[in-house]
Amino acid sequence: MTEQPDTNKRRYGRAELTEGIWVAWQGLAKKHLSRIQSLGLGGLFIRTPNPPALGTVLKLVFEVPSGDVRARAVVRNVKPGEGMGIEFTGMNYEDRARLSILLKKLLK
Repeated sequence: MTEQPDTNKRRYGRAELTEGIWVAWQGLAKKHLSRIQSLGLGGLFIRTPNPPALGTVLKLVFEVPSGDVRARAVVRNVKPGEGMGIEFTGMNYEDRARLSILLKKLLK
């Protein structure tokens, strides 16, 4: 099932990443390494040819210039063969601060 994102619902801006940041993510049992296509405080889009189903809970870790960002997330939309849009559901204060610093630079 594919669900198209409604950009009018988005609370935070997204930065498009031409190079893509690598993200390690884990769904049910498998671990994966993929590129982030777009990134925001509310979530991100991960490029992957076989995204998991809508509603799948994920654990993520990716590196930004000021350190690692670790988060819990849920798959909110799926584009088969392309990737998935995810929403952050949990992130500690330090990780959110590191992400915020990066996004301030990217969204200028």
